[in-house]
Amino acid sequence: MFDSILNAFRAPDIRRRILFVLGTLIVFRALAHVPVPGADPTKLAAFFNGNALFGLLDLFSGGGLSRFSVVGLGVNPYINASIIMQLMTGVVPALTALQREGEYGRNKINQYTRYLTVPLAILQSYGFLAVLNQAGVLNTTFDLASFGTLTQIISLTAGSILLMWIGELITEKGIGNGISFIIFAGIVSRVPGVIQGFLSNPDWLELVVFGMVGILIIFVIIFVQEGQRRIPIQYANRVRGHRIYQGGSTFLPLRVNMSGVIPIIFAISILLFPLQIATYFKSSSVAVVSQISTGILTWLDTRGLLYLSLYFLLTLAFGFFYTFIVFKPDETANNLRKSGGFIPGIRPGQPTEDYLRRVAFRITLAGATFIAIVAVLPMVLAALPMFSNLNSVGVGLGGTSILIVVSVVVETMKQLEAQLMMRSYEGFIR
Repeated sequence: MFDSILNAFRAPDIRRRILFVLGTLIVFRALAHVPVPGADPTKLAAFFNGNALFGLLDLFSGGGLSRFSVVGLGVNPYINASIIMQLMTGVVPALTALQREGEYGRNKINQYTRYLTVPLAILQSYGFLAVLNQAGVLNTTFDLASFGTLTQIISLTAGSILLMWIGELITEKGIGNGISFIIFAGIVSRVPGVIQGFLSNPDWLELVVFGMVGILIIFVIIFVQEGQRRIPIQYANRVRGHRIYQGGSTFLPLRVNMSGVIPIIFAISILLFPLQIATYFKSSSVAVVSQISTGILTWLDTRGLLYLSLYFLLTLAFGFFYTFIVFKPDETANNLRKSGGFIPGIRPGQPTEDYLRRVAFRITLAGATFIAIVAVLPMVLAALPMFSNLNSVGVGLGGTSILIVVSVVVETMKQLEAQLMMRSYEGFIR
């Protein structure tokens, strides 16, 4: 890994990409410390110390939400818009047809996702301000007719749109997925604070236990992320003009976890949405609305059994959903038939499609179950009384954090090595 990094810095074009990513992440971290005016810092800190829901939202904004910064919403509105568009693509025929139009269709869907991000960011900005107003955190009058409230909503919305743009720039001009990098940077930025919080009241036995669990999780994540099911593909002899081209054999690699960390991000976004809405209406003057909101917040406690069970099931479900969006057995079988390839022992056409679907289902079951367990296990451990100290400094969120961080690092290193390999082949061609 270190050799690849050193070789990457020796190559001017790859070095520029890496420095571009680092520069944009520095800009993101700088923006996370630019506050939106109108909040009392002392009351804001007290609000986040006693609110597990917004503490979880603050995790993905890199602390920007707890500072009431211009990028406090993070990329959460964009992620929610992506989930909505992904779901609509599977049920709306026009979007399904657009998705199959190649690069043009994907660009149009991405454009619709950007448009949808704006109203979602405005809605979430308003809701967050309403919650802060109820908690007595805001110094300004909370009213849509007031200049202060409009300024705060515009600032939070603009910050979220700016992060979306930065993420797309990283994807286009850098290395790796930009949105994942922003989430990665937000999680990593919390590490010094977690270490400081632990050292203020250390318990070394708990640290050793969590350290061993963390190392084991990292090892298993890398092992599963790199796992593949290689399906053998045979190509028959082909005749073109007066020449006969000898058929060859290769394999079709199917990753055990094709969806990466997307299921976890989607599951968290889905679970947090009703909690956010319930928080907004908790202090409603309508008794029924207030009671329903309070009940939702009680049932979906982030450390409760119901929340963890739904978290596990949603991660598992999104693992299947996203895998079969990325991998389409019917298109793969059709492409194999057109290119003269076949799976030994399986007839081309519908039998090949059925076979690929069965194999994809089995390996996805293993991969999705794995990421669901990894996401939930540290939260279960942190909920135990014996680990209350580590839970108090935020290590209870470590399963999701470790999985996202390790997955982003592994994917980035693979893309870096691919760039280096491509550069080596270009040298041979010259």
